[in-house]
Amino acid sequence: MKPTLEFKLGTQLVITPQLQQAIHLLQLSTLDLQNEVQAALEANPLLEREEEQELWDPSQQDQQPKETPTANEVQTENTTEEWRETPELTFDTSWDDIYSESSYMTSGTSDEEIQFENSAQESLTDHLRWQLNMSLRDSKEYLIGEFLIESLDSDGYLRESLENLIQSFKDLHPQYADLELQDIENILYKIQLFEPTGVGARDLRECLLIQLASLPQDTPYIEASLQLVDQYLSALAQHDYKLIMRRLRLSEAQLKAVIYLIQAQNPRPGSQIGQAGTEYITPDLIVKRAYDQWVVELNPEAAPKLKIQPYYANLIQRSDTSDTNTYLKEQYREAQWLLKSLQSRYDTLLKVGRTLMQYQQAFLEQGEIAMKPLILHDIAEVLGMHESTISRATTHKYIHTPRGIFELKYFFSSHLSTQGGGECSSTAIRARIRELIAQESPKKPLSDSKLADLLQQEGIQVARRTIAKYREALNIPASSERKRLFK
Repeated sequence: MKPTLEFKLGTQLVITPQLQQAIHLLQLSTLDLQNEVQAALEANPLLEREEEQELWDPSQQDQQPKETPTANEVQTENTTEEWRETPELTFDTSWDDIYSESSYMTSGTSDEEIQFENSAQESLTDHLRWQLNMSLRDSKEYLIGEFLIESLDSDGYLRESLENLIQSFKDLHPQYADLELQDIENILYKIQLFEPTGVGARDLRECLLIQLASLPQDTPYIEASLQLVDQYLSALAQHDYKLIMRRLRLSEAQLKAVIYLIQAQNPRPGSQIGQAGTEYITPDLIVKRAYDQWVVELNPEAAPKLKIQPYYANLIQRSDTSDTNTYLKEQYREAQWLLKSLQSRYDTLLKVGRTLMQYQQAFLEQGEIAMKPLILHDIAEVLGMHESTISRATTHKYIHTPRGIFELKYFFSSHLSTQGGGECSSTAIRARIRELIAQESPKKPLSDSKLADLLQQEGIQVARRTIAKYREALNIPASSERKRLFK
């Protein structure tokens, strides 16, 4: 077949730097966000803080002085050329430099904030176990999932072979002696869908493949990136770029784009969770009663308000092509990306927070005894978002309620069946267990079996082992220990 040169006009969904920035900002805690914003203020002369401390309505974020040009006014006639501008990757770099560390910044502190100390920093195991509880209801599958999660290292990798893990699991749970390799693989694949993306991988290759596979299918160069990682990862580590370009039929520019896409992934996904020993939290949202209804608003202390300085924006309107004006245009684009990414974060947090509080209104009025069962899929379906987006928007995000400050994840709990065919949340059951124990006779404390019987009389079916797990989570001693305490 004779080779020909053909030009096609079309549109593609691109994982642009600004989209990556929006995803990155959404998953940050308040302190990490403050750190990121401060770094942007120091690096970009066009950005400055708004002085007003009133609550920020994200829908009003883009209001600017009339003399400040819009993004469309800044763009030149050839807009496609501007949007194609991306940082190029040089080939004379080590394999470790394939990854950008700037996307995984460590948190800092600010003396200007009203801070609340959270002494119980969530670990990777806790973070994954919470998602497991939201995803699996079968007791056997849950046990396997919990076992696999506890076998991960701090980077989120599963280093031990599945064959060895199966044998260890059977030793711990003889009732599942018929467990097969396919059973444990199926649960592992479910864990690999959890956040942070890439956990549960058995090596770097699988970790990168999981993350790349989670991107939209029409992402430019996604197929080439998957093929490179799957078949030529060692060649990339050895800088054998000619081999890769020849085998994948890529030009040098195309290979740079492929490496850029790989660089955007995290080779140590588990390291994002539980890095700090002590975390200081500022609520992202505030819920309060107003005019006989519950209102959710952004906390202005947790929502940095930025704007573009009109003076510099006016300079950009000049039509000259000087280095200074080119630099200002680039800084203007980056500032616009940041403002839109911040707006996206606040908009998403408000949507998720308002939906959560609307669903859990009974909790606000009656306490955790009235908590309804709720999983990620429920909120994702209502808002038309992916479950991973809901997970990012509720992890390390806090809301100030009349009953205290809670992480948004707190309002999710698994479903347990009742005798009447309904469902009850695990949070409400834990609250009921606490109430029953508080009302017990000190001389004759309630055993886990007795607690299970009492709950069954109320129409709630809970196994004795589940009661024990909930009681331990509440830091309540066993009945025998409670009896000794009152002697």
